[in-house]
Amino acid sequence: MSIAEKLPSILIANRGEIACRIIRTASRLGLRTIAVHSDADSEALFVQMADEAHHIGPSPARESYLDAARILAVAKASGAACIHPGYGFLSENADFAEACHAAGIVFVGPPASAIRAMGLKDAAKALVEKANVPVVPGYHGAEQGADFLRAEARRIGYPVLIKAVAGGGGKGMKKVDRPEDFDDALASAQREGRSAFGDARVLVEKYVLSPRHVEIQVFGDSHGNVVHLYERDCSLQRRHQKVIEEAPAPGMTEEVRAAMGKAATDAAKAVGYVGAGTVEFIADGREGLRADRFYFMEMNTRLQVEHPVTEAITGLDLVELQLRVAAGEPLGFVQADVTATGHAVEARLYAEDPEKGFLPSTGKLWALQFPQGGGVRIDAGVEAGDTVTPFYDPMIAKVIAHAPTRNEALDRLAKALGETIVAGPRTNLAFLKTLAEAPGFRDGPFDTGFIERNIAALGAEPQPLDASAVAAAALHLEERRQEAGIVQAASQEGGALSPWIVADAFSLMPRPPLGLSLSVDGERMEAQIEWGGAGARVSLPGHAIGEGEHEVALAQADRGVMLALRRGRQTAVALFDPFAVDLDAASASGGVVKAPMHGKLIALFVKAGEAVVKGQRLAIVEAMKMEHVLTAPRDGTVTEVAGEPGGQVAEGAKVVVLGE
Repeated sequence: MSIAEKLPSILIANRGEIACRIIRTASRLGLRTIAVHSDADSEALFVQMADEAHHIGPSPARESYLDAARILAVAKASGAACIHPGYGFLSENADFAEACHAAGIVFVGPPASAIRAMGLKDAAKALVEKANVPVVPGYHGAEQGADFLRAEARRIGYPVLIKAVAGGGGKGMKKVDRPEDFDDALASAQREGRSAFGDARVLVEKYVLSPRHVEIQVFGDSHGNVVHLYERDCSLQRRHQKVIEEAPAPGMTEEVRAAMGKAATDAAKAVGYVGAGTVEFIADGREGLRADRFYFMEMNTRLQVEHPVTEAITGLDLVELQLRVAAGEPLGFVQADVTATGHAVEARLYAEDPEKGFLPSTGKLWALQFPQGGGVRIDAGVEAGDTVTPFYDPMIAKVIAHAPTRNEALDRLAKALGETIVAGPRTNLAFLKTLAEAPGFRDGPFDTGFIERNIAALGAEPQPLDASAVAAAALHLEERRQEAGIVQAASQEGGALSPWIVADAFSLMPRPPLGLSLSVDGERMEAQIEWGGAGARVSLPGHAIGEGEHEVALAQADRGVMLALRRGRQTAVALFDPFAVDLDAASASGGVVKAPMHGKLIALFVKAGEAVVKGQRLAIVEAMKMEHVLTAPRDGTVTEVAGEPGGQVAEGAKVVVLGE
């Protein structure tokens, strides 16, 4: 009996690129695919790809993708034989898994008992310790008083990590280097844990020096078979969020792989694991990877974002394996059958601005283009014309490269990133390309602190103006204005142009230079265009313009804005409009504190009439499940507070105004 006969239809309880990924495999296997979507995703790519789609609620995840009852109701009404939860949202929700079972719908994932056993970091550590799996020293108990946890941190010794017990993806995780920073870090970890996972409890553990993040992909079936599918190295992280992942891990030996693989499968067997799971380890990398220096961190009881690198080296489709196991089939292979070929790397392309502290960026994707073939795979959940909203994770795509060797894979990745075009929201595209080419990452020992130590060299700080990009956009804008002038003149002349009209760039006499007032990333700038035998040339006072260094791609946005893309960076250029000046900000003498991105105002620490000092915390905005603190740009007195905690704020919206 085929898989389509056993599980004829599948509801994907997720969105974005993972929903697209699951739909592709399910469709290939002959399953009817059913999508669910929020208001924000009504026109999304995954909705178009599915055989049918159902609306499940408003844009906020808690009112749609986290509404288990609504999703189950749709599954029953649509006749879904199984539900695939993807990752995030309800993927590690034991109650949801049980509810699916009670409704007679197959949950494509592990049994609820395994989810519960591994779902809380503290309980999971206690469980695997009994299976002789090494764990990081720390406090994993039930006591949650701030005074008690502060004392435990002192006992463990700084630096320490505070982690939300239900956390994942770096959310609710804070590194603390000094005792005086503990209370603020604890409060922030608790808020993020409560917001992202509905659980404010935390654990405190020792921060491992020179940490390498190595995880083992495990797979189990309902017949008692458990294997591992090699490891992935996820050490390139920023604020505990993975940036680039690879398989196999650099510097991995057969001895260490065997030890890690055994620890991972032992942990999976201890909870009767079925399906795809990942056992994550932190390794002390000061002397390379060693069999006696790795520690269990957590087990993710779901498919991982970085699963494509494992698929690339093993040749297995992990979603297909998930479906076959969910249908009751055995894995069909044993550990000795699993082999790895070549090396694979994955980069997460996000809508965020590395030059502004990686703040999430939202907006319409005016252009989106990826390279095809040549050992490169693109997993995307959006296409040109879609909008990146503030409601969900800001991932645009995953760029995966596979090659015979690590250096070749990184070369392919860097080349693919260089050929990728994204216009609209700011992205980490240039940052990723620089990272893929960084000598310290390619040749030297690296750990989870590599990005933070090299943040400036990687370009994640304000960069000089890209004058070449501005010049290309300015020339295009002027040429377009000239074309509009020709059309207007022709209409006024009844369709016949006078030979003396200069708007078509033709003249019997040399044309004088043209001054052009521009708005460049919101700042006024003067440019000059000169015409000569070689064509037009743009100059910007005080800025050197390179000749043909890199091609500039242009994309038209709204309101007359031209987006100039060069070397992965984006510059917004428009003809200056004096009526579009932000008079509110100008009149406040730099005292207007604005929301840096669209999000939710979750805390406000000041009120009108209160005196503040430079650097003082004013408010906290939460966007895409991460907190961002707004601070006072100077000393002053609060003259206005806009908004209320719990309300939404738009990017650029006024939050606090300071007077003298």
